[in-house]
Order: sequence, then structure tokens, then C-alpha cells
Amino acid sequence: MFRRGMAARLACAAACLIAASALAPSHAQTLTMRSALARALAASPRLTAAERDVGIATGQRIQAGALLNPELSYEQDDSFGSGRYRGTRSAETALQISQAFELFGKREARIAAGAAGVEVAAIQRKAVRLEVLSETAIAFLSVLGAQRRIQILDEQIAAIDRLTPLLRRRVEAGASSPAETGRAEVASALVKADRERFKATLASARRELAVLMGDASAKFGEVSGRLETTGRPPTFQAVVAAIDANPQLVRWTAVYAQRNAELLLARLKPYPDVRIAAGWRHYSETNDDAVRLSVSVPIPVFDQNQGNILSAQESLAKTKAEREANRNALIVIAGRAYDSLQGSLRELAVLREIAIPKAVEASEAISQGYGQGRFTLLEVLDAQASVTQARLREQEALQNFHAGVATIEGLVGNPFTLARESAR
Repeated sequence: MFRRGMAARLACAAACLIAASALAPSHAQTLTMRSALARALAASPRLTAAERDVGIATGQRIQAGALLNPELSYEQDDSFGSGRYRGTRSAETALQISQAFELFGKREARIAAGAAGVEVAAIQRKAVRLEVLSETAIAFLSVLGAQRRIQILDEQIAAIDRLTPLLRRRVEAGASSPAETGRAEVASALVKADRERFKATLASARRELAVLMGDASAKFGEVSGRLETTGRPPTFQAVVAAIDANPQLVRWTAVYAQRNAELLLARLKPYPDVRIAAGWRHYSETNDDAVRLSVSVPIPVFDQNQGNILSAQESLAKTKAEREANRNALIVIAGRAYDSLQGSLRELAVLREIAIPKAVEASEAISQGYGQGRFTLLEVLDAQASVTQARLREQEALQNFHAGVATIEGLVGNPFTLARESAR
């Protein structure tokens, strides 16, 4: 009876655990680059702010095209005085409506400036989108690289631990000193200390990636991707030529159009507008009515808007210099990234063609010789450390290479051919 009751309780508990696990969100889901980029675009407050800027500019464009409102006025003369003008018996009242008409294309210039402002905001939104994608890709690569470095250190720790049985047998046989056991333990502990340091780096990288995806902490498991495959980038001249298509530079065309429209508007402002009014006047003494018409035109004698015209001219002339400064800054960033990925390619060639194969070959030979008593434990540990350091350098170079690619792709707005060849 007790066993049946215990079995029933265990079955119920198991069912509850299964149901809870089915309902609870999975925090150990593997994250891919594509998923990280999609989540970052959906959660980026910078991109949301850029979209609001488009809405703000759209509202300003709509307002720029609004017509001036008419004015309604009421006048009363010859009333509330003395004598015959006591009260309102001799009052003259007028009801008038007036409308100002903008001439010389002022409204059209405002609309053009507003439309250019919308285009500027829309292009800037594209630039922010590229920045978010590039930053997220680099953060993803940092997590992926840190994961791989920890795996490499785990492999070294396992290799040292595999020496322990052999080391003990050698000590028991009198072929090695008992102090070598402690030396192996120290070597393993030092590698474990390095692993803890890389774990802290991984935790920071995971948090940075999580924040970019809209989470305060990492709610994903490992990230999946390959850093091993590389490819040859295009020439730097091709990169510089492609930078001209970057939204940060394209937007200056729209900025120029906007400032040109603002200059035109400043030049048109001194030209007078016409205000036409029509009204009705009533004469209380004779009980007669009459129509009242008026036309008014301001005379631009004192204020001809010269200051605003000069300011608009300088702002327009400043646009070209601002674009060139922006372009130079992008070229510098692209140059650093390009030099980094080119240097990483050369470093990888040395590591893969010479350093890693030779280190692995030497480590295997020394490990076999150690079992035969031809090498010391120190030589074995040193050979293993050389393999680990070479592989860590390889992972660092791979991460730098792909980070450089992601940076330049964010600047040119298009993926490299090598990015499609690799499996990032």
C-alpha cells in the first residue's frame, strides 16, 4: 500500500514537473546569429527613436503645407461717448474677415524643406539600423569567441588530468619525484584560473549581447556559429567606393536639399505678402449698411531678413564640409577594421601552417616520450601549453577577422562575398 501511494505521488510529481517545464520559458536555447540580429532590431530603442524622428519630420512637413488661417474682426466706433455719441445710438459697427496670401512660392519652399527633412530622418533610420546590426554581430562574435576559448582551456585541463595516472605510476616505480605530482596540479590550477578569467569575459559579453537584444540579463544558452572559415576581402579601394552608399553619407544629399530650401525661404521672406479683407459696416444713425474692402501690403524697409539669409547661406556652404568630415571618419573606421582583418588573415596563415601543426606534433611526440622516460613532466606541460596558446591565438585572430568584416559591412551596408562564403 505504501509503495503504491509512493508511486502515485512520484507519478504526480513527475507530471507536474513535465507540465511546468512545458509552460516555463526555455532559458537554455541555443542562439544563432540570425536570431540575435532579428531580436536586436525588434528591441533597439535607438531604432525606435529613429523611427520617431521620421514621425516628427512627417508632422513638420504636414505643418509646412498648412495654409494661413483667416482672421475675423469686429469694430465699433462712435459709441459710449458724450452728447450725441452717448451709448450706441450713433455707433458705427463693422464686421470683417481677412485672409493673408503668401506669394512668390514661400509655401512651396516650406513644403520642400519639410519633405527633405522627412528624407533625412528616413535615411538616418537606415544608418541606425546598420549600426545596430553591426554592433550586435560584433557582440555575438565576442560571445562565440569566449565560448571557444573556454573549450580550449577545458581540453588542456583534461590533457593534464590524463597525465595523473601515468605520473602516479612513475612515482610508484621511482622513475619520477613525488614533487612532479604537485607540479601537475599547479599547472592544472593555473589553467583553471585562466578559465575563470575567460568565464568572466564570457559573462560580460553575454550581458552586452542580451542588452542589445532588449534583455537586462542573458536568457539564452550557448551561441552557435563557426569562426573557422574565412575568405579574402575585396580591396580597400572597393571598400572606400562602397562607403559612399552608406546612409550616413547619402543623407547629406537630403540635408543639402533641405538647407537649400531653407535658404530660398529666407530669401523670399522679405517679399511682401498680401492681406485682403472684406467686411460689413452698419451706421446706427441712418440705419444704413455698407460693404468694407481693404488690401494691405507690408513695406520691407527696415527688416529685409539679411541676417537669416546670411545664416542660411553659411549653413548650406557648411553641408559639403560636414559630409567630407563624415566621410573621412567612416574611412578611418573602415581602414582600422580592414587592417585588423588583413592582419588577422596573415596571423592565421602563420598559426595554421606552422605554429599549430608543429606545436601539436611536438606535444604528441613529447607525451609519448614521457611515457618512455625520455622527457620530463615540465617538457610535457610546456608542450601542451604551447598548443593551447597557439589555439587561443587562432581563436582571437578569427574573432578579430569576423569583427572587422562585421564593422565594414555595417559601413558599406552590404555583406562581403566572403561573409556568404563563411558560416558566421
